[in-house]
Amino acid sequence: MTRFFSIPLISRTALAVCASFVTAPLVVTPALAGDFTVTDGKASTEISEVSRIYIDGTLAATIRLNDKSPEKTIHVTTPAGRLEHTYTLCGEITIRTPEGRVETHEVNSDGTLHNPDHHHFYALGSDNFTEFFLQDPDDPEAAEHHPGQSSVCTTPVS
Repeated sequence: MTRFFSIPLISRTALAVCASFVTAPLVVTPALAGDFTVTDGKASTEISEVSRIYIDGTLAATIRLNDKSPEKTIHVTTPAGRLEHTYTLCGEITIRTPEGRVETHEVNSDGTLHNPDHHHFYALGSDNFTEFFLQDPDDPEAAEHHPGQSSVCTTPVS
């Protein structure tokens, strides 16, 4: 009598089939990237604003605000597999003082985003437009601001 299947052959075949079911999704499925949004709005005392947002050292967006475009929201996609991201905000804000003078302030700062996926951050200014940072009002721990000026920002040439 001839044996078509042996126990060791079935075990090896079953193991190979099971392994392919477990590892196939890991090989075929692409890594999913994270994403979040940032809204920047012009304050009532601002005449105009140009802001550049860097995520992990790479320019993510440039936002230009004025009376015709007082607010803008951008969508940012981040690399897969990371929960922490650095951010840098750079820009120039032109304001009208209560005395009627026009002043331009260079704003820049750094921070860290903690698991920012699906968050909505706002770009905020403080200290007479000298500090610039991101904040999610629904989760204040999602963004950490590092006070002081960033070393990443350079004055644009145009």
